Amino acid sequence: MEDQGFISRLPARAATLPDAIYATFDGLPITFANLHRNSDSVAVELRRLGVTKGDRVALMLRNSPDSLAVLFAIAKCGAVWVPVNVQLRGDGLKYILEHCDPRVVFADRDLFANILECGADTTAFQLIAEKGDEASLDHLAGRGHSFSEPLPLADDLFALNYTSGTTGRPKGVRVTHRMLRYASEGAMLCSDARDGDVFFVWEPLYHIGGAQLIPIPLVRDVTLSMVQRFSASRFWDQVRDCGATQIHYLGGVLQILLKQPETPRDRDHKVRVAWGGGCPRDIWRAFEQRFGMPLRECYGMTESSSITTFNANGALGSVGTPVPWLSVEILDEKGTRVAPGVHGEIVVHSRQEGAVFAGYFRNEEATAKALRPNGFHTGDLGMIDVDGNLYFLGRLTDSVRVKGENVSAFEVEHVAGGHPMVEDCALIGVKAEVGEQEIKLFIKPKAGTDIDYPVFSDWLAQRLAPFQNPRYLAVVDDFERTPSQRIMKHRLPASVEGSWDRLRSNGR
Repeated sequence: MEDQGFISRLPARAATLPDAIYATFDGLPITFANLHRNSDSVAVELRRLGVTKGDRVALMLRNSPDSLAVLFAIAKCGAVWVPVNVQLRGDGLKYILEHCDPRVVFADRDLFANILECGADTTAFQLIAEKGDEASLDHLAGRGHSFSEPLPLADDLFALNYTSGTTGRPKGVRVTHRMLRYASEGAMLCSDARDGDVFFVWEPLYHIGGAQLIPIPLVRDVTLSMVQRFSASRFWDQVRDCGATQIHYLGGVLQILLKQPETPRDRDHKVRVAWGGGCPRDIWRAFEQRFGMPLRECYGMTESSSITTFNANGALGSVGTPVPWLSVEILDEKGTRVAPGVHGEIVVHSRQEGAVFAGYFRNEEATAKALRPNGFHTGDLGMIDVDGNLYFLGRLTDSVRVKGENVSAFEVEHVAGGHPMVEDCALIGVKAEVGEQEIKLFIKPKAGTDIDYPVFSDWLAQRLAPFQNPRYLAVVDDFERTPSQRIMKHRLPASVEGSWDRLRSNGR
């Protein structure tokens, strides 16, 4: 891998193949020349806005050609991209905006209200819309400037990816240009990418599942076919229309696709590989047989360049073996490597420079806990079999995986505990009908108060992202606690029988 990571490849591609297609967005082509020209223009405008190397630029944008232009502009000028989930609101959004301290925030116009009302000091940054006026992103991209400054180096910081915490606030993973290049190389290994391939991209770029695809057309003759969002009913028609050869999955995507009515066209496509994370063992073969393609499961975290292992041998239920630049071992609570077949914590080691992150942004305590002398401690439970295949067995720490998103129990409990009728609360993950888990929230009301479930759920919906809002609610008289007064969550019932269900109550 060259020292420049990935960004130097864009001007090179634009010079040699200006009319070649980097990506399509809802069928409209984005050439390398257009992407280079528009991102140059935005990079110059970022300088005029006072953005210098290392300054944070937050993007609260849905996928679009303009969101690609500003992303590459940030990379060119040495600024730091902060992707912000467009579903965030309230305290969760306030925390990220205050913690990353951005100089500029680009956002879709309809999200301005969420930003202005979240409680963050909006005088601390410039807020710019994607479209709508002379100062908006689409106008900045069209001004025709040429950016001539030296490009960042591979180990310069490129992004702060905020991953949901497990017992605390989200943590900003410091991702270098080199790390994103490693992520794309891992994606190509897992997906068996070849020249001429078309990747169907439904993932938002603010999620690492989408971000890891960004460099691929720069280093391989591959095209991205991007759409605005995942649609189960339109999925296979979109895949057929663009001639996709790879599809990516997260969370409950595979289950959702399997629940669609069978048709004679289920195998009428060009897809060679479905790859991703979170496929339940019990539907693995059913999906392969119905849609006629192999599944290649992978495992990873943003902290270790997104993809740590991938399954190329088809071992059922396994997330595979490590990519060449990383190694993996399973350690017990004392830090001792365990024998094959024994459960323990997944610990990752870098075999090449810069493949594991250097630390969390402005969070020395979390950095010290994760990065130890004996490797990067993931907080995940796993097992390696005698053939070296890794099996992911869940989180050791306190978070829930909902529709491809990690939900911090702390974040939800912090918001719910702020309700005037709540004395205390606790969140656990329960089995989902579709996807990995659903959220069940236990509530201890304040003395003399009663919780109106629909009203309380609506109150939460105004303060949490949709994937963070508990599906199930249950009231308890009190919680069992440890001597240090921590709630003993393992004693809370995972059954949803008798719980209030947000999706089924009163037709909601």
